[in-house]
Amino acid sequence: MASHVVGYPRMGPKRELKFALESFWDGKSSAEDLKKVSADLRSSIWKQMSDAGIKYIPSNTFSYYDQVLDTTAMLGAVPSRYNWTGGEIEFGTYFSMARGNASVPAMEMTKWFDTNYHFIVPELGPDVNFSYASHKAVNEYKEAKAQGVDTVPVLVGPVSYLLLSKPAKGVEKSFPLLSLLDKILPIYKEVIAELKEAGASWIQLDEPTLVLDLESHKLEAFTKAYADLESSLSGLNVLVETYFADVPAEAFKTLTALKGVTAFGFDLVRGTQTLELIKSSFPSGKYLFAGVVDGRNIWANDLAASLALLQSLEGVVGKDKLVASTSCSLLHTAVDLINETKLDDEIKSWLAFAAQKVVEVNALAKALSGAKDEAFFSANAAAQASRKSSPRVTNEAVQKASAALQGSDHRRATNVSARLDAQQKKLNLPILPTTTIGSFPQTVELRRVRREYKAKKISEEEYVKAITEEIKKVVDIQEELDIDVLVHGEPERNDMVEYFGEQLSGFAFTANGWVQSYGSRCVKPPIIYGDVSRPKPMTVFWSSKAQEMTKRPMKGMLTGPVTILNWSFVRNDQPRFETCYQIALAIKDEVEDLEKAGITVIQIDEAALREGLPLRKAEHAFYLNWAVHSFRITNVGIKDTTQIHTHMCYSNFNDIIHSIIDMDADVITIENSRSDEKLLSVFREGVKYGAGIGPGVYDIHSPRIPSTEEIADRVNKMLAVLDTNILWVNPDCGLKTRKYTEVKPALQNMVSAAKTIRTQLASTK
Repeated sequence: MASHVVGYPRMGPKRELKFALESFWDGKSSAEDLKKVSADLRSSIWKQMSDAGIKYIPSNTFSYYDQVLDTTAMLGAVPSRYNWTGGEIEFGTYFSMARGNASVPAMEMTKWFDTNYHFIVPELGPDVNFSYASHKAVNEYKEAKAQGVDTVPVLVGPVSYLLLSKPAKGVEKSFPLLSLLDKILPIYKEVIAELKEAGASWIQLDEPTLVLDLESHKLEAFTKAYADLESSLSGLNVLVETYFADVPAEAFKTLTALKGVTAFGFDLVRGTQTLELIKSSFPSGKYLFAGVVDGRNIWANDLAASLALLQSLEGVVGKDKLVASTSCSLLHTAVDLINETKLDDEIKSWLAFAAQKVVEVNALAKALSGAKDEAFFSANAAAQASRKSSPRVTNEAVQKASAALQGSDHRRATNVSARLDAQQKKLNLPILPTTTIGSFPQTVELRRVRREYKAKKISEEEYVKAITEEIKKVVDIQEELDIDVLVHGEPERNDMVEYFGEQLSGFAFTANGWVQSYGSRCVKPPIIYGDVSRPKPMTVFWSSKAQEMTKRPMKGMLTGPVTILNWSFVRNDQPRFETCYQIALAIKDEVEDLEKAGITVIQIDEAALREGLPLRKAEHAFYLNWAVHSFRITNVGIKDTTQIHTHMCYSNFNDIIHSIIDMDADVITIENSRSDEKLLSVFREGVKYGAGIGPGVYDIHSPRIPSTEEIADRVNKMLAVLDTNILWVNPDCGLKTRKYTEVKPALQNMVSAAKTIRTQLASTK
């Protein structure tokens, strides 16, 4: 039996690619320097998988930003605003699409299915002149082959690429993107021909949209595309890979009947119902790539259970046609457990990062072939038993408190309109109040202070002094800019989830468990291994200190329970909603303590609420019910005069707007500018929203500084569909990734735009 890995993390065990990218973007290193770091990382990854015994090793899963943008480059689908004149796409054009530049904004960025990874959304229309403009897939295959590693080149499949795209600006929203299939397939044929010529014997086409609820015409597009590609694919073994959920019955039927396809890959961790379809109707003579090792979590595989599952599948497809695989790309997990120094031995024994998952996949393949490593399986069984029986996992008081939540929907006693009136009397804010989302730039000096404090190189007194000075700087800047509701800038926090997890019980933390979120942005998700509670206040000290520095309202800044859940590696031994309720109770305690300390505006970020929405519509209602309920639990007991904000970013919110309203927050700030203001279409279509709302007026993920006129134009578009008395003016997201030289003028223009429109509104009364 053979083994396969869908994809592998790109950043490197110590984020080597992140630092190389940022050095290049800052002009401190050359394109050749960046390419050298990248080549070294790829070489290391291929060697690691080869040494581990993996037969089907992927190539072209490495990316400088994301694999969808790589496909856009391959197809030459560059929007005209980037002034690309043809030829091979170079870094200048590529990174302008991803990040924008001084003169034009970036393309839209959104979440990759239900993960915390992001991709750049292709902008397509009938006038796009597609051309073969990036030979990356072929070049990387040749690069690996030159090192003695025969890989499986991976491409985003043509139908999924179009289904993940959007009509370009100026193109009718109803434009049928699948009508472009005939225009992009010739380029796929060119790529396939070059791969065959280079010696490739396998190719992997990722078609993850097959797990979605697709209408019949979309399923027909798969049949059409692969029939068209059949002659080009002749002579190759072709794997079509799916992941993240079950493949619905009709999609399974379509998939397994595709012309020219040799093998099918399924996520059997999150797609357990697909097993029944495999057992009843998997086509004979085809390969099954069985995704039994979880690519999205960090728990060690239950090898005995996975082996039993593979043995049952062996009887369905035959021993020579069964391949052990990961459930999806390992991009979504941390790189290597060997780099961990912070985790104790017990917890470490329960875990497997990407490097360990590669070993697990091969161990399963060998075991099924009759070469079982008894010692390896025995150690795994002992770790599984240890985790189940460890007293660290269970807290009966927490479980009892969480169970007691089931009887109420936890709504504040007064409706939002009355609360907003009470809050305005207390806060006395102008119309179109300005604010920011939370974080301010994280400077090198600030990171040094936190690092040295953690390493005990400076005293607590020195640390408090340095952080206090940073907060004062941020407060002074906001007052100078005349922002209405202030933030303290979060200088004490490296990451919004990690900061809270470090102060909650039931969490563990890694030293190098970094995971890519987008571009060079990496996060280090906490590990929730047990029941969650809050031993003591977490933010009250810094929020109170910041409020003492100003007479203006200072927001208390918290991360909401659903976002903490969705941005962590979550225990898999109980339902996710139970863990979420436990976190909600901990945040509730913090909200009440902030209110007692005199904080009158409290923001509870739920940036990842939409991200956790199941991929299948039939499962939406259950998730949204417990997720929204968890948010309401956090603030159910506070006064009408305390204003609760929440924030959401970089997802499509239109389909869950009624659940957002049901959260019953007083104010929501929400990403808007980078997605062509699609959020506003909800309100144009008649959805009534009575709470405060701040659709972002500029994109903080681009270094570009928007003009006052541009921001004013955005605000006026908002006023066309939203009442003046509920609209807030704010950026799309937090400012931690930007420089002060970008932040100050952008915020100055934002405040200026708000004041200009206030004056105009006053003059028309």
